[in-house]
Amino acid sequence: MIAEASDRIIRIGLDDTDHPESGCTTASFDDLLRSIEDQVVGFRLIERRLVRLWPFAVRRTRGNGALSAIIQIPENQRNSFNSVCNEWFEGLLRETAKFPPSPVRAAPVLLTSEGQLPEEWYWDTVRGHVELEPRLQEINSLSCIIRSGDECWGAVGASAAMAWQPTEDSTWELISWRDDSMIGKQRIVSSKVVSLMEREHSETFMNRDPTADRGLIAPRTPCPVLYGIRGATEASVEAAHLWLQFRSDVEHSPRWAAHRTNQLSDDHVRGVSLGTVITLPLETKGAHSHIAAYCGGLRADLVAFSEGGPVNRLLRRLLPGDRIAWVGLTAPDGSVHLERLALVDCVPRVVARPICCGRTMRSAGAGQTLRCQFCRREAERTWVSRGIDLRALDLIGNWSEPHPSNRRHLAKPLELDAPNL
Repeated sequence: MIAEASDRIIRIGLDDTDHPESGCTTASFDDLLRSIEDQVVGFRLIERRLVRLWPFAVRRTRGNGALSAIIQIPENQRNSFNSVCNEWFEGLLRETAKFPPSPVRAAPVLLTSEGQLPEEWYWDTVRGHVELEPRLQEINSLSCIIRSGDECWGAVGASAAMAWQPTEDSTWELISWRDDSMIGKQRIVSSKVVSLMEREHSETFMNRDPTADRGLIAPRTPCPVLYGIRGATEASVEAAHLWLQFRSDVEHSPRWAAHRTNQLSDDHVRGVSLGTVITLPLETKGAHSHIAAYCGGLRADLVAFSEGGPVNRLLRRLLPGDRIAWVGLTAPDGSVHLERLALVDCVPRVVARPICCGRTMRSAGAGQTLRCQFCRREAERTWVSRGIDLRALDLIGNWSEPHPSNRRHLAKPLELDAPNL
C-alpha cells in the first residue's frame, strides 16, 4: 500500500516502562498501538520492531529490549494521534508510579518522529554505554516529540529502536500475551509441544534447548507474556503461533503480534578475533574460567562463565602457545566475555613416556637412554604427546558456544553462521 500525499509516516519508540517484578514493555506498546488504532481514523500499522540493546547497560531489565513501530496516518488525524499518545502516556506514568521500590525505577519515554533517525544511534547503543544528556540534545535537534516523566532514561533505548535499520537477515519474534486472569499462574506450554512446533514449522528456531529438554519460549517471570516464538519470517512465526493456539494443551492467548528483531544478529560484538594463549587457565569462584591471549600485539583477558558450558570446558583445556579464535563482548572492566570460542591450532600435550611390553619405559640413569624393565630394549629419551582431546566438547567445526538456554538474545548461533578458520 502506498501512502497518499496527505498521509504521514510516523515512527514511534518506547522504552524503560518495566521493573524486575512488574510491567512489560511489549505489552505496554501493544496497548498503545491498539489505542491509536481504535481512535485514529485511517491508521495503518506498517511494522513493529523489538530491538535488543547493549547487554551491560546499567538500567537494563531482563532482555534489555526496546520497542518501535512505523505507522501511517492521514494528515488530518495528527492532532487526534497526538492526543491519544498524550492520554495513554499519562496513564502509563500513573501505572509505573505504583511499581515496588527499586534501586533503578522505571523512567519511561514515548518518542515520535516523522523522519528516519540516524542509524549510528542504534550502533552506539547496541555496542556500548550512551550518556543520556547528549542523546537528548540530538533527539531535540531533530524536532522529535518526547513524552516523559521527571526522568527520561527511556529516551536512549526508544531512539535506538527507532534508528535501527533491518537487513534481509533480520529475524522475527511473535509475542503472545496472557489473559489478565492468568497472570501469575503457571504457563501451559510444555517442552514437548515446543519440540513438535519446531518440527512442524521448520523456519522457526531457537525456541527450545535440546540439551536440557527445555522450551525457551515461555518466560519464568510473572509478566503478561505467554510466549515468544522466534523464526526467519513473519509468516513462519504467525503459522507456528496459530498451530499452538489450535491445540487443547496450550494456554489460550487473547492477543499477539509479530515483531521484526535484531536478535541473533551479533550486532553487539565486533567480529572474530584471533590470538595466542599466554597463560594457563585460572578457575575462580563459581567455576568461571579466565585466560589471557595476545591479539594484534595487545593482551586480551578472556572470561568463560560456568553457564557457558562447552565454551568453559574448551577454555579450561587450553595451554600457552595454543592458537585460538573467539567472539566476545567487552565488559566495562575491559575483560572479554566469551560467546564463542574455537581452537585453531594447539601445542602438543605431553601424555607419557613411550610404552614397551605394556608398561612405561623408564630412564636408565642421568643422561642415559630409556629402557624397558622387561625386555631391556632401549629408546631415546622422549615423551609421547598428542593434540588436545576435543571429544565431548559439543563443537560445531572448531567452534564451541553456550547451550541455547544460556545465550544472549543478540548472539548468532553457530548453526546459522560458523566462521571458517
